Amino acid sequence: MSVAVPSDFDAENADNFEEIEKQFAVKAVMQAQTYWNLLGKVKGSELRLTKLDNEIYQHLITDFPEYSTAESVAKINEAEMKNHKGKERWRKFMNTYEKTVHDFNFGTLLRTDAEAEYEEQTTIFVPRMQFLAIEIARNKYGLNDWIYEDEKKLEAAAAVKK
Repeated sequence: MSVAVPSDFDAENADNFEEIEKQFAVKAVMQAQTYWNLLGKVKGSELRLTKLDNEIYQHLITDFPEYSTAESVAKINEAEMKNHKGKERWRKFMNTYEKTVHDFNFGTLLRTDAEAEYEEQTTIFVPRMQFLAIEIARNKYGLNDWIYEDEKKLEAAAAVKK
């Protein structure tokens, strides 16, 4: 689904139209499903989300050294990410990619726990650049490999039943 937004659209002063919000929500869910399905087909540690994965990762751990270990990106604290200080830090980080990452600030879904599936209690709405930064780090640390391994086990079990 593609949503055309006029170039003179002012998001800060726009009305919230229910139909537009639904379209954004549908697109975010579709992206989450696509990403989950992809992780079931390719180990996260072998997956590249963008041409800039290495640059984004290096930038993340430079600007957010607190995310430089597997443990630190395994569970995301939404309050820290979205408080005033967190928003300012992330805005500066994300704006670096305005001209290089398509839809860098489009809303998408992020799992707050790398060991969980996309569920209401473990999913937050974030700009795409935050999703990319966190998921690139998770993939580099191998935190999403379990999804691929679980999918392979399910496929093997299904093959045995046939």
